[in-house]
Amino acid sequence: MTDVTAAEGSVVSDMEWQREIRRRLAVWCARQAAGWIRRLGRGDGMTLPGSIARKIDPDILTELAQMVREKILVTTGTNGKTTTNHLLAHILEAEGKKVVINGTGANMLNGVTAAFVLAAGRGRLDADYACIEVDENASAEVFARLRPDLVLITNLSRDQLDRYGEVDLVCARLKEAMEAAPCAGLIVNADDPAVCSLSLQCRNPVTGYGIEEKITGESSCRGVRESLFCRRCGGRLEYSFFQYGHLGMYRCPSCAFRRPKPRYGARRISFDRDGCSFETEGIRLHCGTQDPCQIYNTLSAYAVLRAAGAPVEGFGEALEDFDYGNGRERVFRIGAARVQLYLAKNPVGFQQKLSLLGRDPASKDMVVEINDGEQDGRDVSWLWDVDFGCLKETGVVRIVTTGTRRDDMGLRLKYEDIPSTAVPAQDLPGVLKELTVRGTGNLYVIVNYSGLYPMRDMLERLETEGEEINETDDRLFIP
Repeated sequence: MTDVTAAEGSVVSDMEWQREIRRRLAVWCARQAAGWIRRLGRGDGMTLPGSIARKIDPDILTELAQMVREKILVTTGTNGKTTTNHLLAHILEAEGKKVVINGTGANMLNGVTAAFVLAAGRGRLDADYACIEVDENASAEVFARLRPDLVLITNLSRDQLDRYGEVDLVCARLKEAMEAAPCAGLIVNADDPAVCSLSLQCRNPVTGYGIEEKITGESSCRGVRESLFCRRCGGRLEYSFFQYGHLGMYRCPSCAFRRPKPRYGARRISFDRDGCSFETEGIRLHCGTQDPCQIYNTLSAYAVLRAAGAPVEGFGEALEDFDYGNGRERVFRIGAARVQLYLAKNPVGFQQKLSLLGRDPASKDMVVEINDGEQDGRDVSWLWDVDFGCLKETGVVRIVTTGTRRDDMGLRLKYEDIPSTAVPAQDLPGVLKELTVRGTGNLYVIVNYSGLYPMRDMLERLETEGEEINETDDRLFIP
């Protein structure tokens, strides 16, 4: 009997050692691949390393996730994933916690795997928390391997129709994902009827957050609304007010479905030149941005950390140095001109960016870059869901369209009787120079995914040149 036990123990030990060797090899190969990708200038190395690691050790994500000492916090939804995920990690790190994060936004299975693998040393992970952004389409396969403790769903709206389909399809995918994580707590936006309807279909414990008073103006509420019908009985929802899109205070007059009272609500909201402030649980929090969307992101992060039992004593102080732009929104100074860069990837996000232009009373110029790459989605019909008519009220003097779908953008503006000039990508540097010299000195640049980093790099180069700009070619003059 002793010999059999010893033999079995030896077999178990051998199996554990084999797993350890396989995991170490997977980590080493993935880290080598990431290093070469960066040295060759082929990207940030946050997707292929995950694929390599999974080929060597198919269970590596689950094994590394089990090494997280406290909680795995997952953020998914249409808008706000990246900002909220960064904010969660920022608050936890300010409290002295070690955090794994897929900070570049690589949120499919390989990207999530890469985040864990590249944070591991010699096949072991040293982390208190994991803050992971997950694409809605990848949620089921990621959740089954990651086994999160808490899942935050920020909001659900139409986004890249060729990839995601309508909101109902996204809800079905997320329901499947939550079935793969039956023990995870679910944190939901109470102001979104689509998210709340989804939470009623899940067996997971649910915690809600929401904004208790109207915070946005008319321009934010324009555009096509979604999820205006009750998912329980099909009746049309009644709203006391909208925040933006289909978010707001709603009820169904035909059944009992209504906006639930959130556990964490934002009240006494105010805006000033330095940003916006709100109260929740008697605590006053200040966001360094006037974008009302960031109230949702900040409140959701607070709700997740409270539900996780994580320290929040320094939450307010940590907000003071948090960059809500995360590289996606940034102000440049090019000569005497101010240039604001925004990312907008779907109707709701684009409408919010246009409303921010309306908050600026000064005259302004505008560049809009619309592409249809794999990251962007091939279908750009969503442009017709944005109310561009509000641009007539924002003091925009000149509009330039660029990108692979610049003509589609120009046609959309033409239907609003708004003139624009289409410019190919190779002419864009000269046009940007001209707008900063001959324009209003107040330039807004709005891009979708694939244009973000090239545009940011282009503006950085113009900002650092610091030299007198020569007269541009007449062909680039924008009448």
